[in-house]
Amino acid sequence: MKLNYKRTFLVGLAFLSICAFWQMYDNIIPLILQGTFHLNETLTGAIMAADNVLAVFLLPLLGSLSDKADTRWGKRTPFIVVGTVLAVVLMMLLPHADKTGNFVLFVISLFFLLIAMGLYRSPAVALMPDLTPKPLRSQANAIINLMGAVGGIYTLILISLLLKGGDKPDYTPVFLGVALLMVVAVVLLVLTVREKKLAQEVAKANLEEETEEEQKADKTGELTPGVKRSLTMILISIFLWFTAYNAVTTAFSRYARTVWGMEGGGFANCLMVATVAAIISYIPIGMISAKVGRKKTIMGGLVLMLISFFAAIFFTEYHAVINLGFALIGMGWAAVSVNSLPMVVEMCSSEDVGKYTGLYYTFSMSAQIVTPILSGVFLQYVSYRTLFPYACVFTVAAMITMSMVHHGDNKPERKKNLLENFDVED
Repeated sequence: MKLNYKRTFLVGLAFLSICAFWQMYDNIIPLILQGTFHLNETLTGAIMAADNVLAVFLLPLLGSLSDKADTRWGKRTPFIVVGTVLAVVLMMLLPHADKTGNFVLFVISLFFLLIAMGLYRSPAVALMPDLTPKPLRSQANAIINLMGAVGGIYTLILISLLLKGGDKPDYTPVFLGVALLMVVAVVLLVLTVREKKLAQEVAKANLEEETEEEQKADKTGELTPGVKRSLTMILISIFLWFTAYNAVTTAFSRYARTVWGMEGGGFANCLMVATVAAIISYIPIGMISAKVGRKKTIMGGLVLMLISFFAAIFFTEYHAVINLGFALIGMGWAAVSVNSLPMVVEMCSSEDVGKYTGLYYTFSMSAQIVTPILSGVFLQYVSYRTLFPYACVFTVAAMITMSMVHHGDNKPERKKNLLENFDVED
């Protein structure tokens, strides 16, 4: 059984468009809120956190709704198309509101835009497991993550090329560029991926590989007690490792300035090293996961992150070797992110993939709401030097809970006869 790379890249177009949008949202919306509407840091932060708060409630609901959908285009495609169309229309109202200084229009458009993006986020991510045989989902998720990174880089390039300086920048070209990518990506997806037909083929292939216990779970939708415990533990693990990782990425610019004395934008080089290392690692990690298993790969990634977080505690000023630590963090995070979603959806029935994809996002988004506040309390009232010990504690906690996960790993491909077990691939 081999991964269909072409199909996986095409399926990843939806995630590429999502990541392109969020890169723009994270970088441009705060500039408009502060530059045009003169909001303070607190109000800006509250508005910027709204997407995570909405996601906690919306993503499981909409993922579950897409599970129950049955149209000639499939379960996920209608959500992806409608969500994209609404998002593109609403997002083009934002630069207009910025130019005219219409704060009410801006806030209302932004609120409904976040709902439109939520409409197709879970369905878009659930499309990969729907159209990928179970043993190949980690490899496919590596491709999806890579596509997402490409979408983010596309937006950063747009911002660097199209955003001019001055007191009142015109953000319209950047919004147009992202909107165009979103439309083209989804049109290509619809034209090239026949979701309903492919989903039926993959479901048949999965059925042939499933045990009697798994087939029973597919029919009833009920998880066995052991699987429920594993699901609970991995969802807690997801919350814990996002709590560790997001604390560092959120506070690092302030930490680098306050503790290491880094000036200007030098801190961004460390984060860029981590990002590049993750991008380079995605596909090799997908292949490693197929050989050694998802759980072992995740545990290895957490070890890399823990080593790097722990080593960073002892640096009192910036040193070039810190970049090596951030490269390890990027590789470790890639190992975790490539395998965690496939493990979650591996445990559920084929009819509940969207629902469990939404659960994955509920726990990851909850961590991203909680950890900036919790870590911020330590930074403000204890010391900035608590950042990396904080990350270490939650990484160790994630390793403990992850060790209690005993389901959701990929299984070795069955051989048709005994002699095939001795075959060696070229």
